[in-house]
Amino acid sequence: MGLFCQEKKEIYSVVKIKEQLEIIFEDDDIIVVNKPPKLLSIPGRQYEEEESVYSLLAKKYDELFVVHRLDKQTSGLLVFAKNALAHKDLSTQFEKRTARKVYHALVEGNFPSKEGTIEQPIASTGSGSKMRLGKNGKYALTEFKVLEQYKAFALVEAIIKTGRTHQIRVHFQGIGHPLAVDFKYGNRSELFLSQIKRRKFKLGKNQEERPLLSRVSLHAQSLTIKHPGKGTEMTFQAPYPKDIRAILRQLEKWGR
Repeated sequence: MGLFCQEKKEIYSVVKIKEQLEIIFEDDDIIVVNKPPKLLSIPGRQYEEEESVYSLLAKKYDELFVVHRLDKQTSGLLVFAKNALAHKDLSTQFEKRTARKVYHALVEGNFPSKEGTIEQPIASTGSGSKMRLGKNGKYALTEFKVLEQYKAFALVEAIIKTGRTHQIRVHFQGIGHPLAVDFKYGNRSELFLSQIKRRKFKLGKNQEERPLLSRVSLHAQSLTIKHPGKGTEMTFQAPYPKDIRAILRQLEKWGR
């Protein structure tokens, strides 16, 4: 398996750490990884003993700097800096929104048009980390494009122009298209084949149906940055993990 990086126009090999973390690109300044779902980006207060992308990498690297993070349930691209100068440069790119992050999400419902913009402020609910749309919130802008439309679901590409907490999840819920699987903002915490096949689904005697997807249906698919040492633009792409690939195969077969 390899991934395309625009800077050198060649295929970079993917290295695996403990069979759960893919290193997409690495040099003296940065390391780009494809985070699997259900793995923390960095250690958290509630999960101090739990393994994370950072803790896995820290076993190999003497210096490692956090630039940004993904929610535990979200898969996809993360970049870490390997020295202080690279960290400062990358952090500025993310703060100024010059770094381009593209997400793919499986959401509910049918869209009247192939493209759209969601421009709604996002505020805290005051209950933990849950957010909501609200006039008193912070400005938030999401651009999206429908990649595939199925009967009950749609695969969309979302580009966030601002970086609010749970922005994609809150914005799509706000327009009536919550993520297909989202325990906090959606209608289900798991997605089963029976919910795709419906009447065509049959379960054998004494068999128990297992979910195809049991985490937030969101993947950080593409990341574009300027290399902190060279200044050249680099774009990385991350393939879908197994659970999203499985859902899309079933939707192609039964969900149209």
